[in-house]
Amino acid sequence: MSEGLRVTGTPENAPALELRAVERRYRTEAGELPVLRGADLTLTPGEIVALVAPSGTGKSTLLHLAGLLERPDAGEVFVAGRAAGTLSDDQRTAIRRGTIGFVYQFHHLLPEFTAEENIALPQMAAGAPRAAARARATGLLHAFGLQGREQHRPGKLSGGEQQRVAIARALANRPRVLLADEPTGNLDVGTSDRVFRELLEAVRGQGLAALIATHNPDLAARMDRVVTLRDGKIVAG
Repeated sequence: MSEGLRVTGTPENAPALELRAVERRYRTEAGELPVLRGADLTLTPGEIVALVAPSGTGKSTLLHLAGLLERPDAGEVFVAGRAAGTLSDDQRTAIRRGTIGFVYQFHHLLPEFTAEENIALPQMAAGAPRAAARARATGLLHAFGLQGREQHRPGKLSGGEQQRVAIARALANRPRVLLADEPTGNLDVGTSDRVFRELLEAVRGQGLAALIATHNPDLAARMDRVVTLRDGKIVAG
């Protein structure tokens, strides 16, 4: 069995996401800058973990590695028990589409498409028929209290509504892992609380493993556990 297909346990009991001794270094004019120095993290299905770390400590890098957007310089990332290090770019893209959902601080919705279309398009890119993709998009919008907003383009939605559409889009392909980088950091306190509550309900309802980066200790306290980054390694928060 090749390294790219090695698993850590059977598919039934494998962690949803595992980072094992991952390292990441960047080259700068001043020389090599180590960001992650052997970081380890395991997420089990149904577990929601808060990542609370100061800016500049490698939080975004960690999420990029976990989401297969970057490759580590050392160590390995496992998604549903599958080692991703030797997979091709096409294979990694397929895993991102079908297994990993992303939510960012800024919604990154496509402005020329409606809310429904923004959620349907990732499903169609993964091979879902148009009718099924639109039906699931409508169902997710209703689940997030956005009835009547299906045909609105992002510019016609409030900030909170846009972020709820972005969360629905991240869940559209029924991922096993959700990665979120400050998903409510651009919202006011009241809207942030409502959107975050809906996010947690959706994640728990689907039994996903989630890693959610936040600077808000109150939001972090509502998750199952808290981790942080210290000297390039992950430690309990």
